[in-house]
Amino acid sequence: MPDLDTMKQTVQQMIDSVSEDLRSISLSIHGKPELRFEEHHAHRALTDYLEANGFHVNRGAYDMPTAFEAVAGSGGPTIAVMCEYDALPGIGHACGHNLIAISGIAVGIALKQALGDGNGTIVVLGSPAEEGGGGKIRLAERGAFANIDAAMMLHPAPVDSAWFNSTATMTFEVAFHGKNAHAGGMPWEGVNAMDAIVMAHSAIGLLRQQLRPTDRVTGMITNGGQAVNIIPDYASALYGIRVRRQSELEALQEKVTNCFEAAALATGCRLELTSTIGYADMRANEPMALAYMENFAALGGKTVPAERARREPAGGATDMGDVSYLVPSIHPSFAIPVTVGTANHTAGFTACAATGEAHEATLRAAKALAMTAVELFANPDLLESTRAEFAKITR
Repeated sequence: MPDLDTMKQTVQQMIDSVSEDLRSISLSIHGKPELRFEEHHAHRALTDYLEANGFHVNRGAYDMPTAFEAVAGSGGPTIAVMCEYDALPGIGHACGHNLIAISGIAVGIALKQALGDGNGTIVVLGSPAEEGGGGKIRLAERGAFANIDAAMMLHPAPVDSAWFNSTATMTFEVAFHGKNAHAGGMPWEGVNAMDAIVMAHSAIGLLRQQLRPTDRVTGMITNGGQAVNIIPDYASALYGIRVRRQSELEALQEKVTNCFEAAALATGCRLELTSTIGYADMRANEPMALAYMENFAALGGKTVPAERARREPAGGATDMGDVSYLVPSIHPSFAIPVTVGTANHTAGFTACAATGEAHEATLRAAKALAMTAVELFANPDLLESTRAEFAKITR
């Protein structure tokens, strides 16, 4: 294996050499936003490029048409680098997944160049449907991480941080079934499903004073009836809950479920409640995160200090959290220039994700992540420390 400094120089030079290609792919994905599990254009652009650069590419991997697995190198250890590329309804790439996509392939191509064969295996995993579809959870269920020693990815944000403190989440699909009646003539003959939604929502509002400051319950009505002069026999809603840690999810789930069940009992409606896919909180691997900080600093960047970053309140959620419970993982955020008040999941962030400045920020973060991966390949002690830390936080 080449010496560590040489490999770090190689990954930097390789990423610089493909900058124009990466920019073109990024803008192509940004200009054609695709929702979860429909990312056919992005899938094709990324897999074609990886294949052209010598990766063995499995398109439609793990029984998902828009997932992929691209492999290079040989031997151990095996490190996975994640790509995301789905967009958000109505506002496109407002979470900058076009930048995540190119950061993943940049790191993969750079590592392939630096390592050669026999010194380790690089797996670039294309995970569809991060925005609510749980693509990485499906990948995990189907064995994608079975032989992975460490996993990593990047995410654009307003700040540079080696830690990404995400919440654990769960979503409820709620439906109340009542009985129609004429709202003016014989309302007493009806069983009002919309009343049940209102009652459950009010109960959840009262519940909030007994919740932790870090707990969140949010909801939206998806069907509140068909006409104002008909007592609605059907009403539906979506509700989401968020907590700091996966271990806290069950307790809040029970409290919110009680609100739905109480509303059904009070109104005489039948409750249909389905809990859909949720995400675990992100457990950043400490040795890997610290190594990323050092490499980012070596490139002239400055991240949020470690002590402060560890304590930052969690807000968003990602299915990378589920991966972090399976293998040692990191999910650093990197700052792209944004206007005041602009953050992820806003139309303003969509515009920022297409700028030249955002592209340059992506390249620097990708170099730091590739340098971190190089250390894992070249330094058995660092790899062992990541395993020991992983065992400690997931006990």
